Amino acid sequence: MAKLVRIASFITGAVSLWVMLGAVIAFFQPQLIKPLGKYIPYLLGIIMLGMGLTMTTADFKLVLSRPKDVCYGVLLRYLIMPGVAWGVTKVLALDPSLAAGVLLVGCCPSGTASNVMTFIAKGDTALSITVSSINTLLSPLLTPLLFLMLGGAVIPVDTTALLWDIVKIVVVPILAGMLIRFWANRWVSKLQPVIPALSVVAIVITVSAVVALNAAKIAGVAAMALVAVVLHNLSGLLLGYWSSTLLGMSESKARAIAYEIGMENSGLAVALALVHLDPIAAIPGAIFSVWHNFSGSLLASYWVRKSSKKVLVTS
Repeated sequence: MAKLVRIASFITGAVSLWVMLGAVIAFFQPQLIKPLGKYIPYLLGIIMLGMGLTMTTADFKLVLSRPKDVCYGVLLRYLIMPGVAWGVTKVLALDPSLAAGVLLVGCCPSGTASNVMTFIAKGDTALSITVSSINTLLSPLLTPLLFLMLGGAVIPVDTTALLWDIVKIVVVPILAGMLIRFWANRWVSKLQPVIPALSVVAIVITVSAVVALNAAKIAGVAAMALVAVVLHNLSGLLLGYWSSTLLGMSESKARAIAYEIGMENSGLAVALALVHLDPIAAIPGAIFSVWHNFSGSLLASYWVRKSSKKVLVTS
């Protein structure tokens, strides 16, 4: 088991590297990866099942003990990122399919990567986990509704089908994971160090499959999609942090909310785009999967150094 844990730590310790490596291989050898595309919804279900296996009722206790912090996090998440996404598509005058992909990323909930980054950055991890959990459970209602409002004029949207796919891909696996955790807690606890590695493998395969399916088209839209993703992500991180501090939150809380807003469940956006939109609409989500881990890591490193300097000054 110890060897397995070391392997899992090695895999989870370089998420961005594996995602980029998979994307490069898929771009230059798409025929090798394309057959995996049909498994994307199932891979995302594995990721969500892993999230459910790590969740307990304790993750929701902050709703009762610190309702204001949690409400701020949820409201800011679903106000800032969809709004920023809409602004980016207008400023860059994106093609409708590409614009729809950016908007879909903005309307999806925060992902589990935000919890990891918050922990590394010495933020309020408990708040991050609670806000992520609430955002995810609200996503079947809010994601289709927001996307209909913002993306309905850009590309046709079947909101009912979108809602049910989110329920199947996100809510059902999470609830299944929580039930498994409840009934087999001792067994699941032993596997906890390995579960994130399985999620990383699923993310890498998902992103690689999207790149492979769109390899012929990526060259023409990659530059513009990258610009849109970078603007979207950095604006979310900055606005999340600044708005939290303006609301009177502490530094650790502000860091958590910044990640909850700036880091998305881009894998969900990819899966939904492939099923309901033009395949090009999946490209922003695929790029986001790589970029937000990179930018999040850089920001975490900055905040850790900042915290270390404060300790040295006060000691």
